Amino acid sequence: MESLRFLLDVALILLTAKIFGIIARKLHAPEVVGEIIAGLLIGPAVLGLVGQSDFISKMAEIGVIMLMFEAGLSTDMKKLKQTGLKATAIACAGVFVPVVLGVVLFMSFYGFGPVGSEQFIKGLFIGTLMAATSVSITVAALKELGKLSSTVGTTIVSAAIIDDVIVIVVLTFVLSAKGSGSSVWITMLKAIMFFAIAILTGFIVYKAFQWLDARYEHTRRIPIAALVYCMIMAYVAERYFGIADITGAYVAGVVLCNLHDVKYVERKVDVSSYMVFAPIFFAGIGLKVSFESMNPTLILFSVAFVAVALISKIIGCGLASRICGFKWNDSLKIGIGMMTRGEVALITAQKGLHAGLITSDYFTAVILMILVSSILAPILLKVLYKSNKST
Repeated sequence: MESLRFLLDVALILLTAKIFGIIARKLHAPEVVGEIIAGLLIGPAVLGLVGQSDFISKMAEIGVIMLMFEAGLSTDMKKLKQTGLKATAIACAGVFVPVVLGVVLFMSFYGFGPVGSEQFIKGLFIGTLMAATSVSITVAALKELGKLSSTVGTTIVSAAIIDDVIVIVVLTFVLSAKGSGSSVWITMLKAIMFFAIAILTGFIVYKAFQWLDARYEHTRRIPIAALVYCMIMAYVAERYFGIADITGAYVAGVVLCNLHDVKYVERKVDVSSYMVFAPIFFAGIGLKVSFESMNPTLILFSVAFVAVALISKIIGCGLASRICGFKWNDSLKIGIGMMTRGEVALITAQKGLHAGLITSDYFTAVILMILVSSILAPILLKVLYKSNKST
């Protein structure tokens, strides 16, 4: 009977996520904040009713893939073309500033070392952890606010995708410097190849969906086929090109965003995402929090780590946005939207653990960064959009 425990876990997650989501909405906060707090409450950090399991992790992974697929489907191609260069500049600044401040932070706690030393490389890895952006929560918040397809929303999502690619290259460089991992140039080549192949195959896939859409308009086979394409792209991106699966899912959505039936597809995907997979993903963030291995030094470092991680994104992305011509209020929205962290940071931390760059104790700091940014970003975005009716 214990093999059926996952059914009870899912029931508890969905029930508490919904209850706390409603409470968050009543308090004029985004629902995703309530769902994350629900996971924290029922997880190992507080009540211990639900623990992390492979099944829950896989369900959460499907949740984030579907969220990013929806973000791609909601993309306005005209605005995407307009924000492309600006998003690249914002992404570069959003990686550079956290990496530099991360090196300084780590060596301030654990001692300074020359460039190329093991101490410096560990600091560089901490900076890379801070640079990893995951806007799944921002996407959900912007969608709830009706701003996902706005200029600011499109810029945030575009910059986050580019950010992921840059972080992968930086991570490969750090692992190479440590004596593990593949060549930086190979990684860059794989990333370029993925996007080139995605564009070429995307044209063929789009034409196939146009044919399907013309003959079977508003039928369930279209969203089913779209979801199949999303999952394949997510798998191929990570399995063969070393790109995050959420990037593949987002690209799949962008390929299909101009379909005549795109709103119908989006609604059908949203039903499954909203009811099951997305709540498990958001609650899963809270489930990962544990305070068992904390000590005074690590607590102090974790607090500083979270603070620097949040501020560095706001400074880097916000200033770059302003330089690119955005108003100060919109620049702040972009900086805050880019400060959320998620599965990319966890994947980066896991690779650092395997390479001996960090110990498992530091996972608590990473989880706290994800948790704090995931709660703060949606709240701050809602406040900014409420006080200002700009893009």
